[in-house]
Amino acid sequence: MADMASAGSSPSLDTSAGTTPGASTAPWQRAAIGANLLSPDGGLGVTIFEEMTTLALSTGAINLGQGFPDEDGPDEIKAAAQSAIASGANQYAPGKGLPVLREAITAHQQRFYGLSPDPDTEVLVTTGATEAIAATLLAFTQPGDEVLTFEPFYDSYGAIIGMAGATHVTAPLLAPDFLPDLSALEDVFSHRTRIVLLNNPHNPTGAVFPHHVLAKIVELAARYDAIIVSDEVYEHLTFGVGHIPITSLPGAADRTITISSAGKTFSFTGWKIGWLSGPERLVSAVRTVKQFLTYSSGTPFQGAIAVGLGLPDGFFTGIASTLQHKRDILAEGLRAAGFGVYIPSGTYFINVDTAPLGIRDSVDLARRLPGLVGVAAIPVPVFCHPQGAERTRSLLRFAFCKKTSVLEEAAERLASLKDRL
Repeated sequence: MADMASAGSSPSLDTSAGTTPGASTAPWQRAAIGANLLSPDGGLGVTIFEEMTTLALSTGAINLGQGFPDEDGPDEIKAAAQSAIASGANQYAPGKGLPVLREAITAHQQRFYGLSPDPDTEVLVTTGATEAIAATLLAFTQPGDEVLTFEPFYDSYGAIIGMAGATHVTAPLLAPDFLPDLSALEDVFSHRTRIVLLNNPHNPTGAVFPHHVLAKIVELAARYDAIIVSDEVYEHLTFGVGHIPITSLPGAADRTITISSAGKTFSFTGWKIGWLSGPERLVSAVRTVKQFLTYSSGTPFQGAIAVGLGLPDGFFTGIASTLQHKRDILAEGLRAAGFGVYIPSGTYFINVDTAPLGIRDSVDLARRLPGLVGVAAIPVPVFCHPQGAERTRSLLRFAFCKKTSVLEEAAERLASLKDRL
């Protein structure tokens, strides 16, 4: 008879799996592999964000690694949430979201892009954009399916794809503009491609995909009957270029789920209010999964975000203008420090090349930077598979969603870098 664990003992946790997901790996292992957290010897590491935050705290460094603002969003949105809490809106919201928020999402899509998803059947409120992505991939993928992302990719993509049991395929984004080579993009599509997971504007590169690139993605998705999942959380954070929702292109709407959130636009990242929209048959499938993940999300915050989505146009243009000014402050400081600087067209991240400083290993520099000059950043190779990591080996990502005074102080600290290397 097989040995049985005694009552009250802890279950064993096998961490002996390698780095290739397969049928024998548990979902948590596939997630860890997808996020580059599981080493070949089975060791489980921490995320680079946790590592850099710990370094920043221990050295007193300015943390420009993680992309969270250091200021709250508009007072009227906070006041709406406070009022909702005080008035008793503290129990479960409907699983698909409060009607007032779903209607505000539809009005926002119509106002900015001329799109009119049905708020009752084609809009779903989620616990942040990450849950929307997870629920969508869990709804539509299975082992043997491929999910295509652009590389570098937001780190949670790899983890979610791993949990879903799908295969992660990537197409590279190359400096200086970080746009895909369209002929190379054709090569990575196949009849196994189930989902194209697009992030536009793109984290971590700051690229904003132009119409011809989006049109090629739509063409290829149609050719291979793939679903387009478009993560557009930075939609209002663009500089000198307009954001184009891919669902607005001919032939895209019937196969596209569009995802956004309140965190990036309104600087309330801790509220975790996101949403998705798309054709009813797709949204209904995602809702089936989502209801067994969190069921509903932040009731008092939903009405507050509806208030935010109805703010005047000047608010939305203003946040982009303010961020562009902050981008330029940090870019000047990074140039003065000796980095090669890639100016982003969107998001609140800026990428630099360490090679002009004679440094090819950005991971090593990221670990040294807090102690050298008191500024923390994130190495771009952590957003890549091994081959992509080599292509981006000398790139660092800095966040500029901080107070102007903080960015000015960071620029001043970075000015001493060349003398300290």
